[in-house]
Amino acid sequence: MRFDLNNNTEPLDALPRFQRAKTRRPKLSLATSASKQVACALFILVILVHLFDKNSLWPALLCNNAAVLLLLAALLQSALRIDIWRATALADSAPTLADDEATSLTTARAADENSPLPTDKTAADKPTFFSTKIVSLLNQIGLNALWMIGLSALALVIVHFGWNLDLSAIESRQTHYAAAGLLILVAFGLLVVERHLANTANSEWPEALSIALVIRVVIAVQVLSLLALLWVDIGRVWPLRWLVLVGLLPALLAIEFILRALLAMFSPQRVTIEPPLIGESFIAAMFCWPPKPLQLLQDELQSHFNIDLRQVWAFGFMRRAFGPILMLMVILGWLLTSVSEIPLNQRAIYERFGRPVAVLQPGLHLGLPWPFGKMIAVENGVIHEIATASELNLPDDATGIAIPKQTIEIDTVEGPAPASANRLWDAAHLSEKSQVIASATNDKQSFQILNMDVRFIYRIGLTDQAALDATYHNIDMPTLIQSVANRVLVHDFSSRTLDEVLSGQTQHLTDDILQALQQNLDQMASGIELLAVVVEAIHPPAGAANAYHGVQAAQITSQVLIAKERANAADKISEAYINVAGVVDTAKATAHETIAAAQSDSVRFQAEKTAFADAKQAFLLEQYFEQLNQSLTKAPLLIIDHRLKASDLPTIDLRQFTAPLDSKMKSNTPVIGD
Repeated sequence: MRFDLNNNTEPLDALPRFQRAKTRRPKLSLATSASKQVACALFILVILVHLFDKNSLWPALLCNNAAVLLLLAALLQSALRIDIWRATALADSAPTLADDEATSLTTARAADENSPLPTDKTAADKPTFFSTKIVSLLNQIGLNALWMIGLSALALVIVHFGWNLDLSAIESRQTHYAAAGLLILVAFGLLVVERHLANTANSEWPEALSIALVIRVVIAVQVLSLLALLWVDIGRVWPLRWLVLVGLLPALLAIEFILRALLAMFSPQRVTIEPPLIGESFIAAMFCWPPKPLQLLQDELQSHFNIDLRQVWAFGFMRRAFGPILMLMVILGWLLTSVSEIPLNQRAIYERFGRPVAVLQPGLHLGLPWPFGKMIAVENGVIHEIATASELNLPDDATGIAIPKQTIEIDTVEGPAPASANRLWDAAHLSEKSQVIASATNDKQSFQILNMDVRFIYRIGLTDQAALDATYHNIDMPTLIQSVANRVLVHDFSSRTLDEVLSGQTQHLTDDILQALQQNLDQMASGIELLAVVVEAIHPPAGAANAYHGVQAAQITSQVLIAKERANAADKISEAYINVAGVVDTAKATAHETIAAAQSDSVRFQAEKTAFADAKQAFLLEQYFEQLNQSLTKAPLLIIDHRLKASDLPTIDLRQFTAPLDSKMKSNTPVIGD
């Protein structure tokens, strides 16, 4: 209800809300400051907790309570500004005031009807920092609406800061129960305040009911948080999810406050009109029993837009028929629970009064409604893969980040290879498991350790009995397969040696493991069908990688040295063969030359013998001259036969002989004659 001073005929001191406005101002101011300070302290505590432990319930708990207290402070501040206006208006209209003071309010109204009444008269005389246009704009908009928008937006930010649905289960502690006790005490104190405000007359304080409704929201947030604190424990994740989802309540309330403040900016801001309470909440009004949403909607439309839906017959009929129609819809919804749709990749076990009666195949099926008939979904041919070592909650390197099981990594072709493609055994892998294996060293029994990555491909059997066994005999199939597989592997590797396993007999090994594991699962009536056993890797432990690499390097080095020496020996043998072949060939050539020379000498001897027999002395003389010619080859001489006649004497060309320069010198050319 808007109150206009100009049209008021009743004195203000006769109105209860004006009479007690001055006495309520200190209390409202104290409550507003306390709410803001407690909200700020809780948010600072949230920041400190978030720095040390991110997987904690305290950020969500403290953020939700800080946000709802901040919204309560925004509402109290709006009510405080209204009481300040009332107290100022009552003081200005008092008859005991001087004439100049009594007319001050009228003068201020005439000067600027659109400017709100200042809270302190001395403050209006002080110079302001902002320009006149900015001050005028703020007065037209209304500082109350701006404060409401700012505090509500801050509450949304606080709720978003504490929002974390990825919290894992934590252990229950004594601090949780201490916090629960503190919440009970605070909620009880707020409940007393809420009862006092709810019983306050509307004429005495019109804003009391709205404040009481928002206090109910604060109590609701604390009670819902209390439930999460009492039920939190290892293995329970839903209390943490519940605690985070409680933040939706202050978030919705903050959004409503922002919308109402934005709409309030379009209302006229006049000093003669009593300012309205912006923090009236439709969501907070729902916290009553029985809830009447339609009636609240009608009241809101009538109070804000002057639309009375009570005169519309259709809305009256809807209000009267709402209960029966809702009951009919609930009954029809309950009856529709008897119709079930089973997808293609599933089957369903139909329980009638808690007893399984049939295994239904994919399609639409009709049975008894819940809880008399119930469908339990069972996989239909879905294939799973599991390793011997569990990949759940194992740390990734040194970051401590949990890696979920069956994580699929998508990498580009040009990017680095995924971690699952790493088959080097110089580092431990998540899916590998150490196994003790038999060994025989120096004719003595011993054992050795190896790492292996063995994966099992399984599914629930396709028969109806397998579906029943998998549903009622198993709680966690991956854990069951891992447990039985570890026992089978220990028994199987106890009769094998490391050389046999590493020698490449993996097919025989996988067949034995598959047969033994399937036999154990069938004995326990697990309903699990093993499709394949895949041995990804079997090798010595990663800690022995350096030593094993050293042995491999020594073996390779020895083989290289042996090959090098063999190459040197081959080179020496080849060189010896070459030398021997050269010597043999040289000897053969020398022998052939000697024989040829002997044969030539023999032929020459026979020829000379024949020539001597024929020529006698002439042959000897010829040989004599030939030998003499060979002996005197380099000596300049002239041979003249004395048996030549005078007429046949040869002519000697003396031009080839040089005359001696000295007469005493004799010619160096000897003359041989007979």
